[in-house]
Amino acid sequence: MTKLSGAVAIVTGASRGIGFAIAQRFVAEGARVCITGRDAGALETAAKDLGGPEVAIGVAGKGDDPDHRAAVVDTVLGAFGPVTVLVNNIGINPAYGPLSTLDLGAARKMIDVNVLGTLGWVQEALRGGLAEQGGSIVTISSISGIRPAPGIAFYGTTKAALIHLTEELAVELAPRIRVNAVAPAVVKTRFATALYEGREEQVAATYPLGRLGVPEDVAGTVAFLCSADAAWITGQTVVIDGGVTLTGGAQ
Repeated sequence: MTKLSGAVAIVTGASRGIGFAIAQRFVAEGARVCITGRDAGALETAAKDLGGPEVAIGVAGKGDDPDHRAAVVDTVLGAFGPVTVLVNNIGINPAYGPLSTLDLGAARKMIDVNVLGTLGWVQEALRGGLAEQGGSIVTISSISGIRPAPGIAFYGTTKAALIHLTEELAVELAPRIRVNAVAPAVVKTRFATALYEGREEQVAATYPLGRLGVPEDVAGTVAFLCSADAAWITGQTVVIDGGVTLTGGAQ
């Protein structure tokens, strides 16, 4: 698999789960990857698992910290060269419950990380070579950004914002940079545990394909969107949901 041969990618929030699976697929396809996350130890282990410093490095920090984003891009420039691929996988959901009682401080934090943090990563990647080299940006949204998601409604609101941000950037950055998003349903990760823990069979039964997603389901689609096979695709949000949005089943 060499569809991403020569690519230099940043994958945010990638010490485990969906981000790690994307980085793993990228390396398998020939890319060199920088992964980010808050846990330096977890990142070090993940980078080793990806193949070590010749193909994968990790830089720890917070996704909403401008200094961290700048340090990541500078590290990538020094280690691998100009950025050609950015995958925005950072996201938090510190609040669960109705909008009527939502803590506004938690809501602001979600906007800062999920929306403004994502835009900040785009700006840094452009500075780090993406503007000059051209390439691809993929942002991880959610089906909660497409349809109502009781209990995680404001998280879904931020994910809806990412879909529109994707469309705006696709127009603004064309033709040299393609910008797309993916919108997964429930994927079996630590982040999504609360959505299926103790009732996985019940939740999976609402999906036409009969199972929840796994990180590799998302990774394959992201790799496709960043490859030449998707050269005429931009501004799109690809739903990866096992068919659940067709039936109105569980998030």
